Amino acid sequence: MSEVGSSVATMPALPPLPDWVTRVGVFDLETTGVDVESDRIVTAHVGLLDAHGREIAARDWFADPGIDIPAGATAVHGITTAQARSHGRPVGQVVAEVIAALRSLLAQGVPVVAYNASYDFSLLANEARRHGVIPLDDPSPIIDPLVIDKAYDRYRPGKRTLQVVAALYAVSLEDAHEAAADAVAAGRVAQALARQFALPETLAELHTSQIGWARAQAASLTEYFIRIGRIEPDDRLDGTWPVRPSPHREHRR
Repeated sequence: MSEVGSSVATMPALPPLPDWVTRVGVFDLETTGVDVESDRIVTAHVGLLDAHGREIAARDWFADPGIDIPAGATAVHGITTAQARSHGRPVGQVVAEVIAALRSLLAQGVPVVAYNASYDFSLLANEARRHGVIPLDDPSPIIDPLVIDKAYDRYRPGKRTLQVVAALYAVSLEDAHEAAADAVAAGRVAQALARQFALPETLAELHTSQIGWARAQAASLTEYFIRIGRIEPDDRLDGTWPVRPSPHREHRR
C-alpha cells in the first residue's frame, strides 16, 4: 500500500472517495519565473493517480526554455541555464507533447489536478501560442486544490502554499518545487479534500463551482491589497480560472 493509503488507513471513519476522483491526472510545471505571459517552461510532469494516491502512469519533460533561467528561479527548482541548454529539449516540442498528454487525459473524461491551476495552464497556453501549438484555452474538467481549500476553509490563517496545505491534509511532499513531486502531492491533496468536504457531486459541477470561487477569491484579495496599499484602487487581480486570457485577447475586448 502506498504512503498515502497507509496514512489514510489509520484515520477513523473516513468517508469513501467519490467516484470521480478515484482516477485523476496530475500536472505541474517548473519555470523561469512567475509571470504567466513572459516566463517559460523548464520542467513538466503529467501523471495518473489511482484511488489510493499511487501514481500508475507518468511522464516527465526537461526543456531548454530558450532564455536564461534567473538565479531566483534556479534557487527554487535547482536547474541552471547551463543544465537546461545541455540537457533540455527544444521547448516547443515539450509544449506540444505536454498539451497532447493533457488532451488525452481530458478526452477520456479524466480530471486533471493542478495546484493553482490558473498559473500552470495560463503559462502553458502562452507558451503554446509562442511556439505555434494549439493551446488548451478551456481545459475541463480541472481540479484545483488551492481554490477548493480556500472555498471550504476560507478563514484558516496562514499560508496556502502546496507544502503547507499538503502537511495540513497529511500528504507527504519531500521534494517541493520538483514537478513530479508537486504534481503527485497536489493530486493526493485533491483526494484528501474530496474525503474531507462535501464537494459538488459531479466533475462538471465542481469545475463550474471553481470558476466562481476563483473569481470571488481574487475579488476578496484585491480588496485586501487595496486596503493595505499593496495595489492601486483601480487595479484588479485576474480571477479567471483555469486559464487567464492572453493579453492580445484582452486588447481586442
